[in-house]
Amino acid sequence: MLQTWVHYGCHVFIPLFVALIAYRKIWFKAFIIMLSGLLIDLDHLLANPIFESSRCSINFHPLHSYYAVGVYVLLLLPKKTRLIGLGLAIHIFSDFIDCSFM
Repeated sequence: MLQTWVHYGCHVFIPLFVALIAYRKIWFKAFIIMLSGLLIDLDHLLANPIFESSRCSINFHPLHSYYAVGVYVLLLLPKKTRLIGLGLAIHIFSDFIDCSFM
């Protein structure tokens, strides 16, 4: 139960914290853009079973692969894609924390 709370808490509260601290004037827009990083979980639909509590997402699902993570890090560099990159990087970080519980 703690693992679930930590996992989903990180998915929501880390982007909220970053938005409130680093993007104070546009915090809501920044939060929504970073929260959209959750969309990479659509790749879970390709797995069978779709959800497995004991499975680590990192390098299992295509959008959670090390190659994809490299792209997410590159998205952090240009200012125009930084919020998207932050959302995706935070998502992967949250999944990494989840994997460390296993």
